[in-house]
Amino acid sequence: MTALIEVHGLKVEVGRAEGTTVPVLSGIDLAIASGEVVAAIGASGSGKSTLGLALAGYTRPGARVTAGRILFEGRDLLTLPGRELRKMRGGEIAFVPQSAAAGFNPALTITQQVAEPAIASGLNVREARQLAQRLYGELGLPDPRGFGDHYPHQVSGGQLQRAAAAMAFAGRPKLIVFDEPTTALDVTTQVGVLAAFRDHIRRSNVAAFYISHDLAVVAQLADRIVVLEQGRIVDEGSVSAILGGRSRAASTPKKAAPTAVPAEPLLAVRNLTVRYPRQIRHAIADLTFDIGQGEIVGVVGESGSGKSTLGRVLSGLVTPQSGEITFGGLAVSADVRRRPRDLQRRIQIAFQSADVALNPRQRIRDILGRPMTLFRKLDGRGRDSEIAALLELVELPSDLAGRFPCQLSGGQKQRVNLARALAAEPDLLICDEVTSALDEPLREAIIDLLRRLNEKRRLAMLFVTHDLSTIADFADRLVVLQQGRIVETGPARHLIERPQHPYSAELVHSIPQPDSGWLDVALVRRAANLRATADGRTDALSAQTRTHGKIITIPGENYERIDG
Repeated sequence: MTALIEVHGLKVEVGRAEGTTVPVLSGIDLAIASGEVVAAIGASGSGKSTLGLALAGYTRPGARVTAGRILFEGRDLLTLPGRELRKMRGGEIAFVPQSAAAGFNPALTITQQVAEPAIASGLNVREARQLAQRLYGELGLPDPRGFGDHYPHQVSGGQLQRAAAAMAFAGRPKLIVFDEPTTALDVTTQVGVLAAFRDHIRRSNVAAFYISHDLAVVAQLADRIVVLEQGRIVDEGSVSAILGGRSRAASTPKKAAPTAVPAEPLLAVRNLTVRYPRQIRHAIADLTFDIGQGEIVGVVGESGSGKSTLGRVLSGLVTPQSGEITFGGLAVSADVRRRPRDLQRRIQIAFQSADVALNPRQRIRDILGRPMTLFRKLDGRGRDSEIAALLELVELPSDLAGRFPCQLSGGQKQRVNLARALAAEPDLLICDEVTSALDEPLREAIIDLLRRLNEKRRLAMLFVTHDLSTIADFADRLVVLQQGRIVETGPARHLIERPQHPYSAELVHSIPQPDSGWLDVALVRRAANLRATADGRTDALSAQTRTHGKIITIPGENYERIDG
């Protein structure tokens, strides 16, 4: 099999504030053939994203290639003239970023941007728009004809991530680099998007480099997996070989669910309703719930269900049409600017996209120091000491304080994003998908950190997530949102193990499993559920479905395939 792109002895270094350099990639050798999907897994900071950027001819600001070659159809990307390299990007080589919000121009509509690479590849404007609409449909986006007329800020994070994939596909590339493209997606949406990625790759015979920290996700797409650790490839093999080597770790029992916290009234939400301009349905419809002092409430649901909107309303960034919010028994203004300074401190939010939330022109010490000065009146050495302690708390080295966000990995940026919210010492922390960009060890470390803060400070949390496997052993209670309404609520572990509402059950059964056949099973289940819904039945979640000469049995959370 002839390689489309080859990497030989690649070494990338990043400069530190004191003038020294640190290797990010060391001696990387890799080859990818047309039609082949190679996945890269590894811990945050292992060099996965740096390698992906290098395959597209990029390096992060502050980083530079010090050795090696990257040959694309025989042409060395590292020595190509800038004009020729720019022509290849978006055309022959496409990139789907981890943060879609950072990859879109907020002043242009989505279709204006998705159609651009198609026009550059030779299509006229009308053909490019038609292609964009077809791609929206394939990727499961709502209203394919009208979706692209929205601006990036008018759609959910998961929808924008799929639009970023459409933009990459539109240029009809030979190589696509996917950098954690499903981390922002809910589990049910992820099933359809992974299937769309897989089908597009097979249909077009495109080569793909798929970066992820989720082994269960890459198992659905990859032909081969490389494992990175501290900038080096330490393992490589077929999906079955890599999965087999990690079967012991995958079967490790989970921690016991936390003991329920005796809740004292802290936050009360009554009849909350939100509708965005030009939207037919409500983003949030007549929502009522409480959060007790020290209670952890998880909010789950598909992309566009209203999860993030709820967090923004509670933090004073979105104004509801009706309803009331009380905090500690006192009425809360809908506008954060009208809230007393101490109430602003007591309710903090950590946003989903660290790339958008962190000021790219400020160093980490300034980002963390601002809330300390604003809310706690700290400055000078006292503030520096608190910054160092906060970085240690979120398990980041102290020398990161002098860096800019662009010099950090995705996981490091997300931890800084979380640390900034904690810097104010809040009573209620709203976490909007804060673990979605992290690999499993770091995700567990952040959850352990939040659990310790909850126990030590009685810190209440509203934890918005699409990762049900994470929230099951962390939250005291779950709230399931569908189209802005609560369809089920209850103790977290109980709801995950025995969901009562069909929508909740669909979420649970869409959690990816580390088995290369799981995606096919999930697609069959989805088709069966759609048919059952159309027929008015709700028992399809445990039914047997016959397809293409095979019976797929789906008893509860397990499944097996029986050849027939």
